[in-house]
Amino acid sequence: MNYIINTDGGSRGNPGNAGAGAVIRDDTENTVATVSKFLGHRTNNFAEYEAIILALKELAKLVPENKLMQTKVLVKMDSELVVKQMQGVYRVKHPVLQLQKANLKKLVAMFEEVSFTHIPRAQNKDADLLANEAMDRGE
Repeated sequence: MNYIINTDGGSRGNPGNAGAGAVIRDDTENTVATVSKFLGHRTNNFAEYEAIILALKELAKLVPENKLMQTKVLVKMDSELVVKQMQGVYRVKHPVLQLQKANLKKLVAMFEEVSFTHIPRAQNKDADLLANEAMDRGE
């Protein structure tokens, strides 16, 4: 099975009140789950990573354990920085983000394939809305 996940994270102030949001769709574009979580006082880049982590954890609950290694996931996000870091183009320098990336890589290893692609912000409105709703809950 293939899934497409749109993720977004943000903070009001950087660092500031942060939130993460994600929409998980199957390969017929039906929404199978959403995630929206207030993260406390964090940076926007932390929130971007956390959105992917939360989404992959949620997907791992939905897919039977014996099917995870047959599951391909495409993560679409408007953070070019995180996409390039996950593709190995950019290094992760900040220790907190290095930990986020390490946590994410453990989740990625549970699936057959997880790829990352950068999309324009205008194509990521549903995940952005969920991230903003999470930030609203924290204010």
